[in-house]
Amino acid sequence: MSKPRQPLVESDSAPVSGDDAAGMWHAAIDPTHEHLRRVADALIAATNAFAVEQVLGLFAHDAAIDDPSTGQRFDGHAGIRRYLEQYFVGYQTVTRLLSMQRIGPQRARVRVDFTGDFGHEIGNLDITVDALGLIARLDADLE
Repeated sequence: MSKPRQPLVESDSAPVSGDDAAGMWHAAIDPTHEHLRRVADALIAATNAFAVEQVLGLFAHDAAIDDPSTGQRFDGHAGIRRYLEQYFVGYQTVTRLLSMQRIGPQRARVRVDFTGDFGHEIGNLDITVDALGLIARLDADLE
């Protein structure tokens, strides 16, 4: 039996009442720039800690990561886990946020600095969140 999901970032919507007060993930939101920034910050903090389960908690179950530098697309939690374990844990990747720009109602482009066993790279993470504030898609691209 799995542990109930705890929110890793706050929702920008009004607090949820009743039985769902602890699970703000279940309320539909209109993500603000601040919410998108909290999602990006939580993603970077969890990947830097190599906390795979915590990272997965930020993604919708049917989310996808498309990273042309790997030549692959990673679908669902199983694929995302494989991506994290191979490219973040495996290469001891540390990510630093350089800038963030909102590029749509539910999208942000996060420019990041990656360092690890592979050396150093600069890239972009285009993060799209769903109506619940979870990451639905992440498009990664190196400069």
